[in-house]
Amino acid sequence: MKTSADLKAEILVALAHPNRIRILELLRKDVMCNCELAPALELEQSNLSRHLKILVQAGILNSWKDGLRVNFKVTDDRIFKILDVAAAIARKETEKKVEALQS
Repeated sequence: MKTSADLKAEILVALAHPNRIRILELLRKDVMCNCELAPALELEQSNLSRHLKILVQAGILNSWKDGLRVNFKVTDDRIFKILDVAAAIARKETEKKVEALQS
């Protein structure tokens, strides 16, 4: 049986790629089809599919077919709080580095 730490790690590992974060940022606004995500992210379909699969397996995204389209939606909007906190930490660290360079 997986521990709480294991489950948290699975989510964080799924987030640990810039393209997967970019996918989530696009899905922050609305449901999208893989046919819309690929050109928006300038990714090959095979590359996009690999990233989407990881996000679905981690429980971060839901997917469903609508004719030939495969749509994706974030399962829980709290995932964006994680991304927002990470962005705030990154900004703070960047500011520290800029201050250090200016000293």
